[in-house]
Parts: sequence; structure tokens; C-alpha cells
Amino acid sequence: MRDLRRAVVNSIIGSFSLAALVGIVALLGGGSFGQTEGRILLTTLIVGLQSVAALCYLSLSGHRLAPVGVAGGVVSVVASGLALVLTWGGDSEGAVRAFGVAVTIAASLAQASLLLALAGRERVDALLGATLAAITIVALLVLVPILDVGDPGGGFARVLGVLAILDVLGTVLVSATALFGRGRTPGPRTSDTEPRLLSPALEVRLRDAARDRGTSPSQLISDALDNYLR
Repeated sequence: MRDLRRAVVNSIIGSFSLAALVGIVALLGGGSFGQTEGRILLTTLIVGLQSVAALCYLSLSGHRLAPVGVAGGVVSVVASGLALVLTWGGDSEGAVRAFGVAVTIAASLAQASLLLALAGRERVDALLGATLAAITIVALLVLVPILDVGDPGGGFARVLGVLAILDVLGTVLVSATALFGRGRTPGPRTSDTEPRLLSPALEVRLRDAARDRGTSPSQLISDALDNYLR
């Protein structure tokens, strides 16, 4: 799994680096900046966004909810493909609607993947669950005008705005809680002055991974080092 993840990351970095190089050449190649150059730069942007999204989905590698990342990866590839079609001339109404649906779902799954990865393997708590629910509802509401399923009414924008604010608030709170280890039990230290080798969040992940595999944290680290140093 580690080798596969490394290969995916390397391919993402390589593809975006190549797209960036093409974009730079288009800008510095001289001559007038025309439609072709604009399309090349837009293609570079699409590849870059796809790369960022792929890294978000890849953060769930090895997680029990990894299928969320897999689904996001599939949808994001569809969204990027449609974006490239629209960029290079296929501007039908059906393609535009399909792109809007795909990019909305892909962005929502990327956000959910990051939050789930930050939370680790722990049970989904009330805050994370509420934030994931807000992400889902906001995505569904955004799809209403894209699919043109009917007149959403005058209060639609207000409801969407409120839920979007709750979505952002929940994302900030979940991220802050995970990154700063609020409410986590710190691991033992050999002394009050000796620095901690592992962060509290990493200690939690280590204990969870060891429990899932039916082994001890120290044995899990030993096995990981053996595999890495082969």
C-alpha cells in the first residue's frame, strides 16, 4: 500500500509539474496571448486542481472509510475530463450541467476526505457528523440550480448561506480540534523535561492502527521499520 501511495503521489507531482512547465512555456514563448495560450493555462489550472483533489482523497489511504476517497477520485476524474472538453471546444449545455454536478460532488468529497483523515480512525463524533451532514446538504442545494429542477423560492439563498456558514464553521472546529489535540489523552513521557517523540495525534493513530491489527504499538513500529528498510 505504501508503494502504491508513493507511486500515486509521484505521478500527481510529475503530471502537475509537466502541466506547469507547459503553462510557463506558453507565457514566455513570445507572440500574442491568444485563445490557444489561454486554453493551455486553463488546462494547467485544471490539472493543478485535480492534483490537489487527488491528494485530499489519498489522505484516506488505509482508513476504514477509504471508499469515500475512492469515490471522490472517480468523480474528480470525470469533472476534470469534462473541464478539459469544455476548455477545448465542447460547450454544450449538457456538458456544462454534467461538469457542475461532478465538480460539486468532487469538491464535497475532497472536503469530507480531509476531515475524516484529520479525525483518524476514531468514531465519528457529533461535531464531525454534523459537519459532514452540512457538507452533504450544501452540495445537494448547490445541485438544485445546476440541474434546474424547479424554482427554489426566495428563501433558498438564505438557507444555503446559513448552511454554508455552518459548513465552514464545522470544518474549522474539526480541523482545530484534530490538529491541536483537544480532548486527547497524552501519551506517557519518560520525564517532565524530555521532549515528546510523537505528537498526541500521531500517538492516537498509532494506538488505533495497532489495535486494528491486533498487535502492540511498539511491535507495529518495529514491523513498519523492517518493511521500510528492506
